[in-house]
Amino acid sequence: MRSFRKLVFIFLAVLTPSIIIAQELNQILTFEEYLGYVKEHHPLMKQADLTLSIGEANLLRARGGFDPKIEVDYDRKKFKNTEYYDLLNATFKIPTWYGIEFKANFEENSGQLLNPSLKVPDEGLYSAGVSFSLAQGLLTNERMASLKQAKFFLQQSQADRDYLVNDILFNASIAYFEWLEATNELQIYSTFLDNAEVRLKAITRSVEEGDKAAIDITEARILVQNRKLDLEMSQLKKRKAELKVSNYLWINNIPLELEENVIPDFPSNNVLERVLILEGITNTAELANRHPKIRSLNAKIDGLRIDRNLKRNRLLPKIDLQYNFLSQDYEQISSFNLENYKAFVNVSFPIFLRKERGDLQLASYKIENAEFDQATAELIIANKIAAINFEINSLKVQNQLIKEIVKDYELLVNGEERKFFLGESSLFLINSREQKLIDAQIKENLLLIKQLNATAKLFNALGASEISLN
Repeated sequence: MRSFRKLVFIFLAVLTPSIIIAQELNQILTFEEYLGYVKEHHPLMKQADLTLSIGEANLLRARGGFDPKIEVDYDRKKFKNTEYYDLLNATFKIPTWYGIEFKANFEENSGQLLNPSLKVPDEGLYSAGVSFSLAQGLLTNERMASLKQAKFFLQQSQADRDYLVNDILFNASIAYFEWLEATNELQIYSTFLDNAEVRLKAITRSVEEGDKAAIDITEARILVQNRKLDLEMSQLKKRKAELKVSNYLWINNIPLELEENVIPDFPSNNVLERVLILEGITNTAELANRHPKIRSLNAKIDGLRIDRNLKRNRLLPKIDLQYNFLSQDYEQISSFNLENYKAFVNVSFPIFLRKERGDLQLASYKIENAEFDQATAELIIANKIAAINFEINSLKVQNQLIKEIVKDYELLVNGEERKFFLGESSLFLINSREQKLIDAQIKENLLLIKQLNATAKLFNALGASEISLN
């Protein structure tokens, strides 16, 4: 319910000059809700979908090479009351997969100066036949290659889309964790500023009562000023982090801006793995093999191999054949016979084949280059995953150690404060102990964020997405 109220308020806020995400004091925007907004509304997510749409459009265009086609040619010449010729030629063609093309034709020609070879019966001449290529163009041709390449390009587009989505979610996650780090840091400095101000008041009363030296007030006041300076710097850091997070928050193509009363929430490990689609993953090597970059390179190599096969086929002679049965009565199928026909043969073959051999070599080099890229990418991804897993395990140990260090520093500071008000310590020692406690808590906060970042980096290194896990 709280998430629903927040979403409604966001939608209403976009209508006002000042865009506000929440109206309750310290409204929490959880990591899961945040990434939900990014997935649903961020323009880069829609741009990633365009990559897939481009692949689908290319496939549609390639399939158009097999569409039936109607062609009509009409040519007429008349000069000084003399009709030289009147030519009509209508053709219906049906391309097929292996370069064979079926066609039906109607031809009607007349004229006083008509070429004798174009003369046909008065009712016109019908023909039905087939054209195809032997050697070059039979097993593969431009039309077949274009369709196969378009299918591989679609697979490449799907992989590229997954890669873009993964990268967007990774960068958005890092921005959220930076915001969380800055918010926690601000809280730490705010707490210690309150402590310093309380201590200053207590020391002032002690000085007035004659229990402490007046110089202690100066030292306590300097500490307050330092804490205020630290707090101001952390506020600046938090505001910059909020603006970075705002880059990923959109509603209906309208950018949103986080208000200062909206705070992040530290995600549990279960939530983090569920949101980043890492839940239940035990074999990272298997998932790495399905990394979008690897799938994209595989599809690219497959497409280049199709192009190489086409280039290799062009080393063969070009032999184009065409045979048409002729009849002046299309309604009588028996009238189409071997006695009346029109045939055509065209043979060509370059003597040196330098262009064709050069094209084939270039196609082979492109494949070899892409295979090198693939091998390099596989190694980089595998090593990156191994390094991140080592980092995650190390950070678990570091976080456990820093928690114990912080706990011990808290005991030292509390003990030093009791000794100070009993007259057995100095304000300098308290400040020194407290500064070390602050440093430890800042380091604890940094290590916690590093652990979150490491999980996000694992998500990025695996190229995880809803699609790649299906």
